[in-house]
Formats: sequence, structure tokens, C-alpha cells
Amino acid sequence: MRRFRRLRAGEQIRSLVRETRIDKGDLIYPIFIAEGENIKKPVDSMPNVYQYSLDRADEILKEIENSGIAGLLIFGIPKHKDELATSAYDDNGVTQNAIRYIKKNYPSLLIIADVCLCEYTSHGHCGVVCGHEILNDETLPPLSKMAVSLAKAGADIIAPSDMMDGRVSAIRNALDENGLINTPIMSYSAKFASGYYSPFRDAAESAPEFGDRKSYQMDYANGKEALREIADDIDEGADMVMVKPALAYLDIVKAASERFDLPLVAYNVSGEYAMVKAAAEKGWIDEKKIVCENMIAIKRAGADIIITYHALDVAKWIDEFYK
Repeated sequence: MRRFRRLRAGEQIRSLVRETRIDKGDLIYPIFIAEGENIKKPVDSMPNVYQYSLDRADEILKEIENSGIAGLLIFGIPKHKDELATSAYDDNGVTQNAIRYIKKNYPSLLIIADVCLCEYTSHGHCGVVCGHEILNDETLPPLSKMAVSLAKAGADIIAPSDMMDGRVSAIRNALDENGLINTPIMSYSAKFASGYYSPFRDAAESAPEFGDRKSYQMDYANGKEALREIADDIDEGADMVMVKPALAYLDIVKAASERFDLPLVAYNVSGEYAMVKAAAEKGWIDEKKIVCENMIAIKRAGADIIITYHALDVAKWIDEFYK
């Protein structure tokens, strides 16, 4: 009989032989910056998550800075939206101004800038539309302009999330042509058309006005296709690749970690966060235990970096993480 319990007898031994660990430096926290003044608007479907105007953002930025996590993923919510998402690549836009402010006042924070048109379009889709069709090639120029504008504002990493074919190559070329050769791309490579995004669309005010996003985001039944998407993004110049969502797609995270050697990101998305929060508020689960177990599961599957709305809580719990 093999006595596995010998290595489980106490916390010191369990810690010594533990296979999977999480560091604060693995975590990224998403924030939502709304154009305007004196805004701290709660997102009803995401407890403890808020939209902030820039004049109120110090509250969350100081908390991120003090937490010791790697940095933040920024989403902007403009006042002006139109069919071509012109505010997305306005050098004085809400996201560009927020990036400059953070870089000036919180220089230690790593800023990842989401690149997608959905928050900036009047129709809520991630690309240029003609009738009810989302046009792929016509979307690449505004995405590229947005990426360049955000990088010039000071974003450390550009993260395209739109799922248009060829966008990594287009953005890489645009960045290089503008002298931004050292700006890395974190591509949302395998982003699935998921029901887990609903709370995010409340937070980012980006729900589509018509139809859905299934013609450009991935069918959640397809695992092999996800690996082809990741491979193509790497060929096009991605420096990091992402699987989104995380928990329902740990098989994809695992397969990607075994096949590719680039840094692998998993996005623990809004719906995954909201379900944990709702169950915890009902008293049905122990939030800390569940969150820690979820984070370990994502890391154990092979993710190097985790984007999560739990990041600030996890940073506080990290010393108790494995007990």
C-alpha cells in the first residue's frame, strides 16, 4: 500500500510538496473608466465592481498599486458613440487620457489596453457593420489606429479582443510603422461566444444592438479550432496569447499550454465572477475557498497570467491561499 497521506499530514509538508502556486505578480485586474466627472457607478451584476470617472479613479488605482499585483486591464466608456467608433482612436479619448493619467501618477503599474470597437460603436458590435453584417477587413484599419493611439498614450501592452481575422498582423504592422516596435501584443486568441460575458456588457455598456457575436467569436463547441486560432495569432506576431473565458475552457488552456511556448493568459470573466459572488452572498459557498480553488485550477491547467475581477481579493488572501 502506498501511503499518500504521509505528504498531507500537516501544512508545512503540504506546502513543501505543493505542485501549483499563485503569485501576486500573476494577476491582472480589469477597470472601467467612464468619460465624465464624479462618477462611481456600481455594476449591479458584478458586486464591488464600478465604473469610475478619471477624477474618482484614484480610489481604485491606489488599491491596485498597493496590492502588489502585476497591473490592470483598462476599458474606456465614452460619451460619444457612432457607427465607426471614432472615439476609440481619438488621441484625447477617455481611454487615452486615462492611460496618460495612470502613467504619470502610478508609474509602477503595468497598463494593458483592450483594443476593440464594441464600447465605442453605436450598434455595440466589435467591428464595422454593413446592414447586419460585421465586416472583417474593413474593421482592421480602425483597430490598428486604436492600437497605435493607445500605445502612444503610454499603454505597456496592446490586447486586441475583437476576434477579426488578421487583426494581430494588421496591428503589429501599424505599431511598427509608428515606431512602436517594443510594444507587445497580448492577443485574445481563443475568445469564445460565451454566455459568461453578460455582466461585462453591463459594465462596459457594450451589448450589441442587434444579433449576437457568433459570426466572429468562437463556437464554444470547438477545441481544435481554438488551437488553430492561437497558432495563427502567434504566426502574425502575438507576444502573448489568451483563452477567454477561463473556468469553462480549462481543457483549451491545458492544450494550449502543452502545444505553445508563449506566455499564456486566461481571463476569468465577469459571469464566472458574478456567479461566485451571488452564491457567496446567499451563504451557499465560502467565497475565499472557492476563489482560491478556481485560481489554482486555472494555474494548474497551464495559465501563466490570470485576468480576474477577484485579483484584489486574491492579493489579500495570497498568504492563506493554500491552507
